[in-house]
Amino acid sequence: MERLSMEDIRRLADEAAIDIPERVRRFAPVVGVRYGRITIRNQKSKWGSCSSRGNLNFNCLLMLAPPSVRDYVVVHELCHLIELNHSKRFWNLVAGVLPDYRKEEKWLKTQGMLIMRRMTG
Repeated sequence: MERLSMEDIRRLADEAAIDIPERVRRFAPVVGVRYGRITIRNQKSKWGSCSSRGNLNFNCLLMLAPPSVRDYVVVHELCHLIELNHSKRFWNLVAGVLPDYRKEEKWLKTQGMLIMRRMTG
């Protein structure tokens, strides 16, 4: 599998800076949360994260995943603004928005590492 150049990563980050906030804006009212800053990062191990202050971080490599997987990661992080854990309540929140989320979660587990391995350096 071909490694991503820094130029590729910059292009993905630029695309993600448009795509991901649109998804966050669409799903935040569905989840019922308000959020702070959205940051796009170049990460080697995480697809997304959130802070207790409501700031959201997303990996630019998400742009190499199908749109439904990007939706899943966005919903996952938005649900963490309610439940900062992976409890049954958290997963019920995710399922309430994306009933078939397990399909996307499985895609990330099987294909995600292949994408992460494409990182430069």
